[in-house]
Amino acid sequence: MTEETPGPGENAENPDVPSGATPDDAAPKAAEPSSEEGPAAPAGDASRDVGLTAQLDQVQKALSERTADLQRLQAEYQNYRRRVERDKVAVKEIASANLLSELLPTLDDIGRAREHGELVGGFKSVAESLETVVAKLGLQQFGKEGEPFDPTIHEALMHSYAPDVTETTCVAILQPGYRIGERTIRPARVAVAEPQPGAQTVKGEESAETPADAADEKETGGPDEG
Repeated sequence: MTEETPGPGENAENPDVPSGATPDDAAPKAAEPSSEEGPAAPAGDASRDVGLTAQLDQVQKALSERTADLQRLQAEYQNYRRRVERDKVAVKEIASANLLSELLPTLDDIGRAREHGELVGGFKSVAESLETVVAKLGLQQFGKEGEPFDPTIHEALMHSYAPDVTETTCVAILQPGYRIGERTIRPARVAVAEPQPGAQTVKGEESAETPADAADEKETGGPDEG
């Protein structure tokens, strides 16, 4: 027997299919997109970017508000610390002033004993130790003879006139003053002297004499001569 070969008309339905091709080869191929057309951007990407930008703005705004709140709280805390430190110093000064005020009469007695030469022996050692302790607590003595009278730190107990002063001057310290820092515990009790009334006028009249008048008096031998 001889094999029958297909005739020329058997492949007429699919003329493009070569001889001996499989049925899969004979299936039509899907149309491939052209390489010249780019991929289309999804419509949801733009709206998603807008949403992210809005969220970022909200986060930045909230961060700015929290930062401002933190800075305000920090400033309030620093002011509170300074106020507490200032109050502590004030309370310490008040307590020291109250304590040292009770010791001022004793310090006055020590000063008078020193002036009269009675500060000797063991009494001298005790007195010097007490003065050292109060100095460590910040107590300072002030008031000197010859300094101008200042009513804010001096208390005038005696008053007089003196020809050798040009302003109200402390001529004697009756009791020294004491202070702690800028706080005055006790003003210095002093005797003051003011310029002699009329002294300035007499001095002014003497200075009004001209050199020519002095020369005339010298030549004539004085006003009584002649």
